[in-house]
Amino acid sequence: MEIITSRNNPSVKAAASLRETKERKRTGLFLLEGARLCADAALNGVTVTEFFVTEKAAEKYGKEFSLLKERSERSFFINESVAEKLTDTKNSQQFFAVCREKETSPVIDTSGMYVFTDNIQNPDNLGAIARTAEALGADGIIVNSGCDIHSPKALRASMGALIRFPVIRADDIKALLTELREKNMQILSSVVDPDAASIADLSFVNGGVLVIGNEGNGVSKEVLELSTGTVTIPMKGKAESLNASAAATILIWEFMKNK
Repeated sequence: MEIITSRNNPSVKAAASLRETKERKRTGLFLLEGARLCADAALNGVTVTEFFVTEKAAEKYGKEFSLLKERSERSFFINESVAEKLTDTKNSQQFFAVCREKETSPVIDTSGMYVFTDNIQNPDNLGAIARTAEALGADGIIVNSGCDIHSPKALRASMGALIRFPVIRADDIKALLTELREKNMQILSSVVDPDAASIADLSFVNGGVLVIGNEGNGVSKEVLELSTGTVTIPMKGKAESLNASAAATILIWEFMKNK
């Protein structure tokens, strides 16, 4: 493996720039940090173009090191100074992979159950929702606008779910939801409204889409108009609402419990 000791090395500078959304969009690449996340990418069909690791980390995470070394197009040993330039965390594992975004989006199974995050802005929320959806057995997650699924914070919060889990990007959400409705999929938007149906009272037998709305504004008007129904979490006490990831956990549990 080639050894890199300079923070100004072109490959290092290019990898560090991928912490910025505009660079990820421009290049179609993203940067992963951490032995587990990098291994998840390599094991789930993600192309790893460059792999950076300190010798200390290679010894500590021997299994993951061997996997990434084998499956990466280029591999480098780096020193701690270079690792500091690449890291986005306080306690870095000094284990990094530059990955290429998948070019194709998974096909939606109309008998499946999907979670749609409508313009979720907080990467921690997006990651947590994806992690919950995967854990509770959903078939995939649909995203439109909102935060980048390859944001370092979103990837860490998802614990790899955004890499392992089918993620459908919906550039034209109106066309997609209209098509799914025509195929008899339920599209249920979560709202803070006592007149909406209680999520606990609904039975989801056939395919469906559960919509989780934006943190501040909820589900968009366009998506509400395309929904087949609305659902809510009955609230007690003085709290008027829950944050997006907490509400999503309850909603997804109820959505998936009869699957």
